[in-house]
Amino acid sequence: MFSVTVRDHMMIAHSLRGQAFGPAQGLHGATYVVDATFRRPDLDADGVVIDIGLASGHLRAVLGELTYRNLDDEPSLAEVNTTTEELARVIADRLAERVLAGGADEAAREGGAILITLHESHIAWASYERPL
Repeated sequence: MFSVTVRDHMMIAHSLRGQAFGPAQGLHGATYVVDATFRRPDLDADGVVIDIGLASGHLRAVLGELTYRNLDDEPSLAEVNTTTEELARVIADRLAERVLAGGADEAAREGGAILITLHESHIAWASYERPL
C-alpha cells in the first residue's frame, strides 16, 4: 500500500458531554495538527497516490468549515460529542466526500483509504480510517 500525507491545523472551541470529561465539559479551546493520509494499493499513471496540492486544498477546505468556530453551535454537529476521535471521523467523512465527488482522478478512488490523525498535543493523538 502506498501513502501520501498532508498536514494542516485547526483551532476550535467546544465542550464535551459526559462526566468522564471532567473540566472539559465546559467550553474550552483546542488546536489540532491534522494529518490526512491517502492510501492506495497502486500508483496512478503518473506514479503518485494523489496530487499533493489537490490533497492539501481539500484538507484546507474541510478544516475551513470547522476552524475558528464553536463546534457546540454547529448544526451539523448537534448530535456529535466532539471528542478528538469523533472529529477525526467527521473530517475523514467530509474529505472522502470531496474526493468521491470528483476531486481526484478515478484511480485515486479505487481501493484507496483515508486516515485522519488529529494531534491534540505532542503526546496525544487519535485517528480514524475509512475506505474511499
